[in-house]
Amino acid sequence: MSAANRIRRRVALGAALVVALSAACSSGAGAGGAAAVEPATVSTATGDTAALYAPIASLTDQYPQYFDEESGLRAILGTPDLGTGRQRVAFVLANRLGIVKFPISRVQTYFHPEGTGGEAVGPVETVNAHFFEFPLGVRGIYVAELEFDRPGLWGIEVSFPDPDGGRTGMRFDFDVAERARAPSVGDPAPVTRNRTVNDVGSLAELTTSGDPDPLLYQRTIADILEQGRPFVVTFASPAFCTNALCGPQVEVLSHLRESHSDIAEFVHIDLYENPHEIKGDLSRATRSPALEEWGIVTDEWTFIVDANGKVVARFESFVPEPELEAALLAVLSS
Repeated sequence: MSAANRIRRRVALGAALVVALSAACSSGAGAGGAAAVEPATVSTATGDTAALYAPIASLTDQYPQYFDEESGLRAILGTPDLGTGRQRVAFVLANRLGIVKFPISRVQTYFHPEGTGGEAVGPVETVNAHFFEFPLGVRGIYVAELEFDRPGLWGIEVSFPDPDGGRTGMRFDFDVAERARAPSVGDPAPVTRNRTVNDVGSLAELTTSGDPDPLLYQRTIADILEQGRPFVVTFASPAFCTNALCGPQVEVLSHLRESHSDIAEFVHIDLYENPHEIKGDLSRATRSPALEEWGIVTDEWTFIVDANGKVVARFESFVPEPELEAALLAVLSS
């Protein structure tokens, strides 16, 4: 089979069957046709499929999922909040053996001028996506920087070398808005008056972390902005990291604080306003009002803000420490 035939756009697995990546989450932790296919929805898998892929409803609430019948590849888009301009695009790629961890994959972008069902134009751009492994080595994501020069329906074709000298891959589509919901690079950071250690009786009222770093809860974003200090802020709930796109982000933030507190402030804001009342039952949880201020819908975000109060980097889903540290040093040094 030729390389061109191997690379096929993704298709829905049946009318209502999607499956997520049990290997990606068990720790608790190609050009084809241009027609767009809606992300599949969760239903119960049967037979061999059920043994290989476990449906996880929480993923479909937030992250589009795709399946390519020809290659057997599956993808989860970890950055659905995309707007025009230069954007970080992150995705999980897996096959029947588990997470694909090839160090570099090729990404080509396509645009659909007529939207769903129309012909695709491209490739518009060809770049490399780099694989970042999560702590413990069970999960990981591919990350690429892509340029979207107009809103509408876009697609990316992801491929990597296979053992017989060809290329294996898949293609999937997603919407790009004129403006993303969460702040983009160049936007002013919201003046958030998040609660700190001075507002509560214990750290258990500020975070679901079982071993919190108290220095992440010392100051409000409003105070940091007023004083003109750069900062890194993470929105995450450590006790409820249950899907393939989240990781120990608050631990990463704390580790970077230990080595870079001289150049930036570091702040954690939990997704929940009442972590001490949840006790493992999210039906008791109240979402933090800061999430609405920042336009956050999905469950893990990190932003870097410069001394002028402008967002200089944004990361939806888990951002591994090497990627976050490189971005921090690059933007602050410049």
